[in-house]
Amino acid sequence: MKIAVIGGGASGLMAAIAAKGNGNEVVIYEREKRVGRKLLATGNGRCNMTNIFASEENYYGTEPKFIRGAIEQFWVSETLEFFSGCGVLWKEEKDGKVFPYCDSASAVLDVLRRRAERVGVVVLCNFDVKSIEKKGRTFVVRSYNGQADEFDRVIVATGGKAAPSLGSNGSGYELLKAFGHKITKLKPSLVQIKTETETVKKLKGIKLNATLTIGDRSETGEILFTEYGLSGPPVFSLSANIEGCSTAVMDIMPEYAYVDVLKMIEDRRKADGDIALEDFFTGMINKRVGQAILKDSGAAPLSRCASELTGHELKRIAALIKGWSFQITGTMSWNNAQVTKGGAVTSQFDSTTMQSKLVKGLYACGEVLDIDGDCGGYNLQWAWSSGYIAGINAAMPV
Repeated sequence: MKIAVIGGGASGLMAAIAAKGNGNEVVIYEREKRVGRKLLATGNGRCNMTNIFASEENYYGTEPKFIRGAIEQFWVSETLEFFSGCGVLWKEEKDGKVFPYCDSASAVLDVLRRRAERVGVVVLCNFDVKSIEKKGRTFVVRSYNGQADEFDRVIVATGGKAAPSLGSNGSGYELLKAFGHKITKLKPSLVQIKTETETVKKLKGIKLNATLTIGDRSETGEILFTEYGLSGPPVFSLSANIEGCSTAVMDIMPEYAYVDVLKMIEDRRKADGDIALEDFFTGMINKRVGQAILKDSGAAPLSRCASELTGHELKRIAALIKGWSFQITGTMSWNNAQVTKGGAVTSQFDSTTMQSKLVKGLYACGEVLDIDGDCGGYNLQWAWSSGYIAGINAAMPV
């Protein structure tokens, strides 16, 4: 049996390796000069392979329960066993994140390429698929230069629209639409948030361990101020949640309750009443952040002595420390996004096989489907799982 895999990213490589059983011919079509370019950028070049704590709660889409088929068949333990078998020594870090021990995404890509080569997968790079047609029980895959090849099964693993500079251009959506598949609204996810810049520009480069709330979701972790807004893991995880939300609220002392923060600054006023406000927060929170909060609270000028702060002003300052609001103006572009939110409607696919319910022999996996996960290895786990399931099932005899 001949199987085509459209796309040589994480899910495509896994699908091809899984499909190469029972003497099947498997060909990967990759539009870039080499496979796995986006994989090289994951985890800041270290490759956050998966997350020990990955569960249904970490995934989003119109039907998040679609991932149950993956959880039941090929999930975290199976993924780690697979990579261990490929020679990858891995380590678990904070919050369950798993990285290769060598801290190199290129090593993960190399072992995947080596495994694909060893089992006999054919990789055709610089092959941009223009269309897929079904003629009877056969699929015809055509390139833009006119080349046409016939296959018994096709797996669409093209990725989404995020990070187009690394090869994702959304072409997979058009390929699936041609077969009648519906595509949801697409939005950049795991991306920086743009806010009003008057405050954040002055704090550019400062990192805080804080809790960020957008709408009804909150995330805690390292938040980075940028010239255009906010960045960092909590921001990435909440970025797809901004639709209909006008503000991001930051708690810069999440370990303490409001009453505790208020008492702290009341005690500081008593102990250091002669200190200028510009130095009021030295030793408590980042000095520049403290100055920005004082200005936003209306306590300026910062040349005032701390003893001059009124009880009402102290309450406003404490309230800002526990709930500092930033007006959201949007997100950064697809070029900055790590993942696509939205995709091919999952109700039109079988969650246990990744096969289309509309077209027999057509499969899809990875980011092209309407499933996206939190920041921290969850999206790569979906790529490995959905790719493996699509490959194994596409290789099944009729």
